Amino acid sequence: MKTRRIAVLAGDGIGPEVIAEGVRVLRAVERLVPGDRFELHEFSVGAGEFLRSGDPLPAETLKRIQQCDAVLLGAMGLPDVRRANGVEMAPQLDLREHFDLYAGIRPIFLFHDDDSPLKAQQAGAIDLVIVRESTEGLFFARKGTSSLADPEARDTMRISRHTSERLFRVAFQLATTRKKHVTLVDKANVLPSMAYFRGIFDEVAREFPDITADRIYVDAAALYLVERPHTFDVIVTENMFGDILSDLAAGLVGGMGMAPSGDIGDSFAVFQPSHGSAPSIAGRGAANPVATILSVAMMLDWFGAPGRAALIQTAVRWVFAKKEMRTVEMGGSLGTQAMGDAVLQAMAQTARKI
Repeated sequence: MKTRRIAVLAGDGIGPEVIAEGVRVLRAVERLVPGDRFELHEFSVGAGEFLRSGDPLPAETLKRIQQCDAVLLGAMGLPDVRRANGVEMAPQLDLREHFDLYAGIRPIFLFHDDDSPLKAQQAGAIDLVIVRESTEGLFFARKGTSSLADPEARDTMRISRHTSERLFRVAFQLATTRKKHVTLVDKANVLPSMAYFRGIFDEVAREFPDITADRIYVDAAALYLVERPHTFDVIVTENMFGDILSDLAAGLVGGMGMAPSGDIGDSFAVFQPSHGSAPSIAGRGAANPVATILSVAMMLDWFGAPGRAALIQTAVRWVFAKKEMRTVEMGGSLGTQAMGDAVLQAMAQTARKI
């Protein structure tokens, strides 16, 4: 039995509210299922920290985060708090780049028929994972500058062989545990960098002859996710494309509050809901904490505790089997804490049956 050190970065907006429910679930797992203990270390990071200290991710804080085994993150950034180049504070991106967390794992799962805006979608029919490259791509240019006095502005997309090979192997290895199908999403018909990306994918695909490999353009991917989402298993793509398609896919299963994620590297990881800080509803207790709760399950699985992860996932399925158990954003009446209470109750009931 180990003691796992977890850096807790609640962040901005609704971040502290959803993280509080994620922590409650983590502590419940600790009580209900024997295994590793969790030592939580809270740090102030984000737009709020920038307003306090002038740095959204202070060097000393980063040093202390490095001493932990993983990060549980709420949400970062506020629309009105921006850097000199006009972009929002994004310490979550700094963490991905600092720790080389190249694989963004974003599961998309439909828990109940009524939660999808699509017609005739049955629970479990939408079950896919987006593997998003998280350290380069078009985001590589994010620290550049521009001025309205300039005649133009340009951003550069970076695609490296080293990162792409690792990313594709993660996608294929993940597919071996699922439906054995990987779809590359790119724009190889227009961009040379994407043709390069596809060429590396083709090389790695030959290492996994038992996995079906498809290749489609990003515009077609957006269409097919709406028309036939049930045909996808593992989608692997560039950073910006993955950012956009992750939100689209979340909308198919109930919204951003249902979309967990993990940014994974070779020896470190950050787990967080895919949604942003949603300042318009911050402090109202209305945010959906399920994405954070499912991110906790992803963290436990990464720690090598699939049984503990399954306890959380099963509890969420039980809750969403009841049509009346929904947060406000999903057309229900439950607040953030009430939804957390429902998951905790389901976890206790599930644990008694194990």
